[in-house]
Amino acid sequence: NSQIPIWQRSKSEVTDEQCMEFYKEKYHDDTDPAAVIRINAEGQVSYKAMLFIPGRQLLDYLTSSYEPGPELYSSGVMIMEHCQDLLAESFYFVRGVVDSPDLSLNISREMLQHDRQLKLIAQNINKRIKSELLKLLQNDRSKYEEFYKNYGRQLRYGAVANYGQDIESLRDLLIYSVDAENTRTLKEYVGNMPESQSVIYYAVGESVAKITRLPQAELVHSKGYELLCLTDEVDELILEQLREQDGKKFCNIVTDDLGLESEEEKKELEAKQAEVQDTLDFVSSTLGDKVAVVRLSHKLVSAPVCLTTEGTVTLEMERYFKKLPPTGMEPPKARRVLELNADSEAFKALERDVKENPDRAKKLVDILHGQALLMAGEELEDPAEYAQEVCSLF
Repeated sequence: NSQIPIWQRSKSEVTDEQCMEFYKEKYHDDTDPAAVIRINAEGQVSYKAMLFIPGRQLLDYLTSSYEPGPELYSSGVMIMEHCQDLLAESFYFVRGVVDSPDLSLNISREMLQHDRQLKLIAQNINKRIKSELLKLLQNDRSKYEEFYKNYGRQLRYGAVANYGQDIESLRDLLIYSVDAENTRTLKEYVGNMPESQSVIYYAVGESVAKITRLPQAELVHSKGYELLCLTDEVDELILEQLREQDGKKFCNIVTDDLGLESEEEKKELEAKQAEVQDTLDFVSSTLGDKVAVVRLSHKLVSAPVCLTTEGTVTLEMERYFKKLPPTGMEPPKARRVLELNADSEAFKALERDVKENPDRAKKLVDILHGQALLMAGEELEDPAEYAQEVCSLF
């Protein structure tokens, strides 16, 4: 009996602790797996499986030598060491063993890819993995969040792979930070929305700290609304494909209309813009093609300036496409918009200098543009020159 592989024994014969010890020994990991999945299926296809969701990031996971997929056996005889076709790309971190007597021992790798029985096994396995992750999310949030730190990126990139064919099935597994300490699933975010909130607000940036300090975030937080903090470029692609959650559309606070001002406030802003149009034209002519549009902002509370975009390409998407291998085509560029706060002291100083000291006004324009770039996570074209311009105002 001791010669029977552990994955072929019944649950009554093998405890979870024994399964975990098997995992640790086989994969040289001293950490308990986050979950053990045991399957004994009979029907159209019969198979047994013992799968593991690692409790920490595997040592070779981010290396080129990492091969996804569980070991594949037929009646205890190994057919393949890593059967990638058994896992959806989102679940490439899963390790384990699958054993089916219905598979031929001498089947080739090419034939295996088109094997109907293998596809049925893969469908069932991926459903079980998702079910186990949902269970972990609902019953042990801290353990799930730790798992998400390790493998959340795999989930997200798997969601947009193959033209997003698996994105809907992964919707409930995605979590996002709303501040330094708390995370939300999309469903949880909608459940926490006040009645006055009509859309799901989000922003993309390098870190949660930088996102929450964006000038555009101040108005959202002042209304008591939460902000989804997306710290990976692919997150924005996910939300664009999902489109909405429980009837609530997604709103990028950097590019979209926040919908937080009344019709009266809109008319007041239009009137103010007409009043200071000469100053805005001066800013536009000074910056030239560095920005496409200069206008007054309805998103700013205390900050004097911010950089937003118009159109489908955002700053984050622009950075994402720049990181991709060269294709011979020019990567898409965002249409930059400089928004100014007419109530800020900086704008009042600029307005005054446009009339009285145009040379100083040009320096103020460059400084405000530099501030907007820095807050948006963009690089300054010439940091030394920017520093000199700031110092020259003293």
